[in-house]
Amino acid sequence: MKEPKLSEVKKFLHSLLKMNKKYVTSERLSKVVGIYPEIINEQLSYFEPTLNMDPEYNLMELVPILKKYVIDKEEEKSSTLIKKPAIKKATLEQYDSVSDFIYKRMTLVGGLLDRNVVLSDTDLRILKKLITEEQQRRKKK
Repeated sequence: MKEPKLSEVKKFLHSLLKMNKKYVTSERLSKVVGIYPEIINEQLSYFEPTLNMDPEYNLMELVPILKKYVIDKEEEKSSTLIKKPAIKKATLEQYDSVSDFIYKRMTLVGGLLDRNVVLSDTDLRILKKLITEEQQRRKKK
């Protein structure tokens, strides 16, 4: 069994919670959601494998399981996002322009350009900000 999509599970869960019934079959849910009952059974069989065999299974029994699945998946998704530290104005004010950044970060003693310099991610983000500021200044003129 393949894992169902989070959006589909949310759609089913929302529809089940919205219905004020104690007993909901896949047939009744299909009329609300607009998906064939066989497809609903196939996707929700990840949580209850016997769902495909019993067409009269009460889907309201799956509500706590679906809630837990949605919460777990959303936490997993939010934990995978890595927050990048913001580039502050004080950092940008160290450099007058793009050429000043290149001179300070990428040259050897004597002003020769060092081709072996590897810029870090933060250096690239600083350079990008400096370039956008330069473009804005040029547009104003």
